[in-house]
Amino acid sequence: MPITTQTAAGSASAPPIAPAVPSPRRRPIGHRLRDLGSRWLFLAPALAILVAVLAYPLFYTVQISFSELDLATFTPARNVGWLNYRTVLDDPGFLNSLRVTGVYLALALPLQMVLGFGIAFLLNVEWRGRGVLRSLFLIPMVVVPVVAGGVWKMLLDPMWGFVNYLLGLVGLGPVDWLADPTLAMVSLVLIDTWRWTPFVVLIASAGLMSLPGDVFEAARVDGAGWFATLRRITLPLLAPVILAAFIVRWLGAVKMFDIALAATKGGPGQATDVVNLYIYEKAFRGLEFGTASSMATLVLAITMLLTFLFLRLNRFLEKRW
Repeated sequence: MPITTQTAAGSASAPPIAPAVPSPRRRPIGHRLRDLGSRWLFLAPALAILVAVLAYPLFYTVQISFSELDLATFTPARNVGWLNYRTVLDDPGFLNSLRVTGVYLALALPLQMVLGFGIAFLLNVEWRGRGVLRSLFLIPMVVVPVVAGGVWKMLLDPMWGFVNYLLGLVGLGPVDWLADPTLAMVSLVLIDTWRWTPFVVLIASAGLMSLPGDVFEAARVDGAGWFATLRRITLPLLAPVILAAFIVRWLGAVKMFDIALAATKGGPGQATDVVNLYIYEKAFRGLEFGTASSMATLVLAITMLLTFLFLRLNRFLEKRW
């Protein structure tokens, strides 16, 4: 009888034991089928939208790239094999647009990354008014790209532009920003940098706030200076964030179209004729939809390949640090 009382008291104080959950492979096949069906049922609306807005246009573009398009019915008339692709690779305008896009990306992306992370470092330091400045930085992001290009075209006007007015106050100019091939590319890069640097600032600020504070406190106790802390702790810890921000900006910058259309229309000559603008001109002004689809498919393949390499590099950095 005493043994029974002790056992009851012990069971009352012990935590409840959760029922054993069978592994998915040991569940009855009917239960697994119902579970799998419910998962696909929840995924079905998203998959249907994804197929409608992404997969179908993609496959249609690839189909057109191997065909001659009937403009009356807007359907492929006949298969021409690789003819459109051979025409594209022999097109000097397309190769020039790839070169122009490469120059634009090589100038814009490093500039935006350096400015974005530099501004984020300044905003991460405690000082009065940084919240207001951080909010003002978001304004360029909400401006429509076509509007941004049009507004900057007026600001850079050689006769009536505000930029030349400011240069005139210090005895410089006027400068014809959009008529000179080199300055036109510089202007395109500056407009895109003005619009997208705040986005990099947001990502960099989030990355800086997520860094472990005890590591910096230990470095300070050990007597590490500002530059040593930046070079040996901050930048290595931020490396995956920097590359992630670069990949996101890369995917946005490679789609450059609307700012170039509104500000320079690809000129002067073909100095700012980025590849998306060239494809648009070929398709909707030249009505060469077959070759334009081949160009779009090639650009998509190059973008996917480079993005894959960037993602592999990002995974390598995450494992290393």
